[in-house]
Amino acid sequence: MRSIVWFRGKDLRLGDHAPLSRALAGDEVIPLFVVDPYFFAPQRAQLFAHRVQFLLESLAELARSIEALGSRLVLVAGKSVEVMPELASRWRVDRVLCQSWVAPIGRERDRRVTDALGARFQLFDTETLLPPGTLRTTAQRPFSVFTPFARAFARAADIAPALPAPERLPPLPPDVSRDLALFERLLTRAPSLAELGIVHNPALQPGGEPRARERLQRFLTSNGPSYHRERDRMDLPGTSRLSADLKFGTLSIRELWHAAEQLPKDARAAFMNELVWREFTHHTLWDHPELLSQPFRPKFEGFPWRHDEASWQAWVEGKTGYPLVDASARQLLDEGYVHNRARMISASFLTKHLLIDYRRGEAHYMRYLTDGDWAQNNAGWQWSAGAGCDAQPYFRIFNPVTQGQKLDPSGDYVRRWVPELSVVPARHIHSPWQAPAAVLEAAGVQLGVNYPFPIVEHAAARARFLDSAKRHFNAAPPRWSG
Repeated sequence: MRSIVWFRGKDLRLGDHAPLSRALAGDEVIPLFVVDPYFFAPQRAQLFAHRVQFLLESLAELARSIEALGSRLVLVAGKSVEVMPELASRWRVDRVLCQSWVAPIGRERDRRVTDALGARFQLFDTETLLPPGTLRTTAQRPFSVFTPFARAFARAADIAPALPAPERLPPLPPDVSRDLALFERLLTRAPSLAELGIVHNPALQPGGEPRARERLQRFLTSNGPSYHRERDRMDLPGTSRLSADLKFGTLSIRELWHAAEQLPKDARAAFMNELVWREFTHHTLWDHPELLSQPFRPKFEGFPWRHDEASWQAWVEGKTGYPLVDASARQLLDEGYVHNRARMISASFLTKHLLIDYRRGEAHYMRYLTDGDWAQNNAGWQWSAGAGCDAQPYFRIFNPVTQGQKLDPSGDYVRRWVPELSVVPARHIHSPWQAPAAVLEAAGVQLGVNYPFPIVEHAAARARFLDSAKRHFNAAPPRWSG
C-alpha cells in the first residue's frame, strides 16, 4: 500500500505522529509538505513573520530527521487543494494521511481535498486530546462554560499513550524518486527568510522537534514543579514556554499531557487545567467557526468601540504610560511572545481603558505571536473584552498598577522591556507618575520626555467604559475593579 503522509504545519514532528504511524503499517511512504502560497507568498509571509521563522526552522529539522531515518521530505510548491489530488493521481497512491485542523481555513481545505480524493483522504483528530465536537451537554449542545466542559472532559478522557517515533523510514518508492526529477513544482528546499523578505529575528524561540523536547525536559525538571505557584508571575520563568511547540506540533498535545503526569500533584493539576482550557477553545471554535469574526455574546454586536488611532498606536508601541502594558507590547514586537497574564491585562486595557475593539487587538497579536493560534487567541481576546464564551464579566476591569504590583513585585519584567524605567525603585515602577520628583530625577526619568504620562487615568477610563457598556446593554453593572 502506498501512502502520502501530508505534513501541514501543525504536526512538524516524528514522535506521536498518528498519520505517519498508520502509513508505516503499509509498504510505501511518501513524506510531503506543500509550500502553499497562502502562507508562503512573500506578501503573505511578511504578515506573520515570527511564525514563518519558527515554521521554517521546524520544517528544516523535520527534513533532517526524515533524511536521517532513510527517507526524504518532498517539498512541492502550489495550492494544496490542487497539488494533493494531482500528486495522488500521478503517483497512484492508495491514501493520503494527515492531521485535521480545527480552524475554519483548514476545514475548508480538507473539504475540498475530500471532494477530490474521497475515501483515500484520511484525517486524524490529533490537534486536540479528544476529537472536537464529541463533548456535549446533557441537552446535546456544545458547552459554553469551561468548568462543566472540564468535568465532562475528565469523565470522558482516557488519553492513549503517545506513539513512539519511528526508528527508520522506508526510502521513497523508486518511481516517485525518478518522477521528482521531472516534476516542475518540486522544491529542493523550503524558501529562505531572505527570499520571503523577512529579516531573521534572533530573539525568537528556535523551532524544531529537538528544541521542543529540550524545552519540555527543562520545564519538567526546573520550573514545572512550582508551576502552580509561579505561573502568573511575570518576573519569574514560571511557565512552560511550550505554546509555540503545540501550535506547530513540534510536540503533540498527547505527549505533553502525559509528560505533565510527572509533575507534583498541585503543579500537575494546574498545568493540566491549562491544557483542558486549550481543549475548550479548540472545541468551541469547531462548533462556532464564526467566532473569528463575531462575538460569542450577541449583545456585543454593535458595541460602541472608539476609533482612536493615537491611543491605538500608543498601545501597539508600548507608550501608554502604564509600565506593565508597555512591557507586554514591546515583548510582543521583540520576542513574538507575551506572558499569558500580561496578555490578559493588556487586552483588558485596550478594550476597556481605551474602548478599542477587541478584534483589532486580536489581529495585532496574531500578526506578531510566534504561538499565534486561532482558537486560543480569539478565546483570550473575547474573554478579556467580556464578549466571549465563558468570558469574564464585562464590568471586571484590571487595574494595571495593582496587577503589576502583585505579579511583577520586583519590577524585573518592566525593567527588562521598558529600560527607561530600569533604575526606578520597585515601589514606584508600576506608577512612575506617582513617584516623588527626586526619585524620578535620580532614575533619569523625565515624564513626558523619555517616558510618557499615562494616556488615560484608570478611574476615569473605567467609568467611561462602564457608562458606555451600561448605555449599550441598558443595565447597570455591579461594582468591581481588580
